[in-house]
Parts: sequence; C-alpha cells; structure tokens
Amino acid sequence: MFDYPNGLVYVGRPIADLIRYNAERGECGPGEVEEHVSKRLRHMRAGTAHVFQRERADGSVLEMRGQQLPGGGFVTTFTDVSDYKKVELALLEANETLEQRVAQRTAELSAALEAQEFARCEAQSANQSKSRFLAAASHDLLQPLNAARLFTSALRHQPTLDAESAQLAERIDTAFRVAEDLLESLLETSRLDAGKYRPEPADIGVAELIEPLVQQFSLLAQRRGLEFRVIPSRAVIRSDPHLLRRILQNFCTNALRYTRKGRIVLGIRHVGDDVRIELWDTGPGIADEQLQRIFDEFHRVDGASPWGEQGLGLGLSICERIARILNHQLRVRSWPGHGSCFAIQVPRVRIRARDEASVPRRSMLVGDLRPQHVLCLDNEPSILEGMASLLTRWGMSCDLAANRTEAFDALLRRRPDLILIDFHLGTGPDGIEVLGELLKHCNPAPPAALITADASPELKQRARALGLPVLLKPVRPAALRALLSSFARRSGGPAPVLDETAKVEPATSEATGVD
Repeated sequence: MFDYPNGLVYVGRPIADLIRYNAERGECGPGEVEEHVSKRLRHMRAGTAHVFQRERADGSVLEMRGQQLPGGGFVTTFTDVSDYKKVELALLEANETLEQRVAQRTAELSAALEAQEFARCEAQSANQSKSRFLAAASHDLLQPLNAARLFTSALRHQPTLDAESAQLAERIDTAFRVAEDLLESLLETSRLDAGKYRPEPADIGVAELIEPLVQQFSLLAQRRGLEFRVIPSRAVIRSDPHLLRRILQNFCTNALRYTRKGRIVLGIRHVGDDVRIELWDTGPGIADEQLQRIFDEFHRVDGASPWGEQGLGLGLSICERIARILNHQLRVRSWPGHGSCFAIQVPRVRIRARDEASVPRRSMLVGDLRPQHVLCLDNEPSILEGMASLLTRWGMSCDLAANRTEAFDALLRRRPDLILIDFHLGTGPDGIEVLGELLKHCNPAPPAALITADASPELKQRARALGLPVLLKPVRPAALRALLSSFARRSGGPAPVLDETAKVEPATSEATGVD
C-alpha cells in the first residue's frame, strides 16, 4: 500500500522512522516533517484512539484507525476506501442535484402533457368543425333531396303515367334513395365517431321494436317478389329502442339489397337471460375470408346487388359502432350460395303473465289511410309543394304554410286533423315553439310530427319529452305513410275543435324572420 523499499521495515525498527518516511513523501499532509512525527508519537504514548481519512496524491483515499491495545502498545490500521468514497461522493452529488433533476423532469412532463392536451384540443376542434360542417351541409343537401323524393313519389302514383315514364320515375327515385342512404351513412358515422350518441335504455316489447321495420321494408320486399316474414314474439328487452332499431334497419337493408329470390325472416331466440334478434335471408351468402372484414369501414363484399343498388360499405360498420355503445354482441353466420344470418344479442326483461298487458304492442300491419286534413309548415317552398303533391295522391287535403303567420291563418280557415311541422323555420321561433302556440288554440289538440334534417340527440330528447314523433329529412314516403296510418288508428274520434274564444295574434314577418 505504501510501497516501502526493501530493508526499510523489519522487526525492531523504530516507528518514528516509518512515520518520518511517510511524512517526507507527503503522506501525512502539509507541514514540518518532525512536527508530524512528534504529534503521532504523542498520540501513541497517550493511547489516543483516532479515525481519519486522507486523500493521497494519486487520488486514492486511505482511512487510518488508531487504538490502544489491552496489554499495552498501540495498533494502527490503514484501509483503502477509494471505491467507497467514490460511491459516497456520487450519492452526495445525486442528493444535491435530485431537486434540480426532479424539477427538470417535471418541466419536461408538463411540457409533454401540454403538448398532448394541445394536440387533443386541436383534434377535438377539428372533429367539432367537421361535425358542424357535416351538420350544416346535411341540412342544405337534405332539403332539396327531400323535396325531390316527395315529387318522385307523387309522380310514381300518377294513375295516367305510361309504363316508360313510370320506369323512369322509379329509376329517379332509386337514384335519390341511394344518394340519401350514402349521405345518411356518412353523417351517422361522423356522429358516432364524435360520441354524439348517448344510450337511453328502456324496456320495450320486441313487437313494438319490429313493427316500424315491417312498415318500412315489407312493401319493398313485396315489389321485389320476396317474402318478408316476421315471427311474432311477446318478449320484452332492455335497450335503447332508437339505436337498436337502427342496427336492425341496416340488417334489413343489406338483406333486401343482395337477396334475389326467396325470403327474409326476422325473429328471436332465447339465449339464457338474453334474447338474440336474428335476421335470416336467402341471399348469395358471404365467404369465410370476408366475414372478419364486413364490419370494416368502406368494405364491400364481392358480388353486385341484383337490384342495381350499391352501398358505401358503412352500414355494418355503423352496426358495429352502435353495438359497442350499447354493449350488445353482434353475430354473423353465412353459408355461401344459401344465405346469411345477422344477429344481435340483447338483455331480456322477465315479466309476469299478468303484466304482459302493460307491455306496449301494436298491430304489425299498416292500416289504410282515411281522409284527413293536414297542416304542413315548412320554410322551404319546394318541400311544401312536394308534400302537398304526395298527400293529395293519398287522398288527403292540406294547407301549406311557410311561416308562423301563414300557419295561424290556415288554422283559422280550417281545423287540421294533424300537423306536420319543420323544426328550422328561419331566425324566429323554432318549430316546437310554433307548434306549442298552434296547439293552444285547438281542443283537443290534433296529433303532430316534427320533420327535420337535424338528427342531434338534444333535439330528439326534447321532442321525446313532448311525445312528439320525429321524421328525419329526406322523408321516406313509406315512413310518412306509416306515421299517418298510426295517427289515423289512434285518432278514430272526431276532428279537433278550434278554440274560437282564444285570441289569435299571428306574428309579423319581422318576428318570424320571413322575408
């Protein structure tokens, strides 16, 4: 350790010589050599215990411990503690810089979180901008599309229409229907991605859930020579009726699009505590390698529709998103060349036999329309004209109003059996507010429905709270006819009576925002 020369250390050598040798080489620190020797000899004679460390010229550190022996004498040990001191120094430096490093790391994390939050806000803002754009675009696009579909539907019901013109009208209506389906699919995908849908579970009878599907699709199936069969069920399930029905609508649309002949069957199976709603078709089926991809966006299976229809590949993707929101399980099975079965599993509600009467159920058939007088309020003249053309073909009479003032004038002229009103009427009161004013002057109040291109959950919730049915633009003639038929079945009594004692004060054009 001290690298003593040969012959320096031997038994009997005075300890003072060794101390002096170390002092001369600087091992004892600065100062006079003899002073170092004298001090250490005094410690030894006095038996003073000591411990100290000294850093040598080469950077190593020695620890020296001196202690008196029990039988006389004194022992000194020298230990190289260089590695220990390095670790100790590193720990000291670590402790000294810990706060600084923690502050630095905290600043880095804060910066990263701020960047992440900024990116999230940017993405959210972009998504909201996209949603606002699509909502605005949808209203502007759906308005003329709605009017066009009403006109084509009225044209197809012309009794004097020749075969060639009827075929042309059918093709025009098909083209509009395809455009409508594509636009609605894009808008619905955007709303799902933006998290606009909030499930509102309720107990609902399967019959009540399926009835609108029968009304919507049975006529199309009949025209295509397909049997559309529904297996009756008294089961009650727990789900969001609107969202679940949307899934079943997409199932039916796909089945009708790809099935050339045979039948489509809609029914249920009991699976433990659940109900599985199944739609079977006799279409071309889907190959096994395609089954895992049919729920991907914009994916379309091989094979064209025998009816010339072409989807966008979003229908089943929308089903998958909605099922995820509802926490329901989707299932598909297919047999190429024979058909497919699409199903969704829903919780079943167990009810006692005597409670079944309280479960809402309605007839599964759409009744014939009886003559009714309809008040139509919409600020788009083309839609009013199309609605009038269609309603008169169905044996209805109607008054048309483009604003609140005209609606009150029409109400004074003739009492309506029902009211169809648009939600966006310009810069004045909205359709729900105007409808509330109109209904105050009728006793009893006639049934009414809201017609709008606004598919926001807020509006639907507001209408639901008032018991107001909502038809989304572009209005499907079959859906409108089904609604009118349901009104006719419910209101078999006399027409509502106008409250002649009420003072009717139509608003001015300035108040309604009408030019």
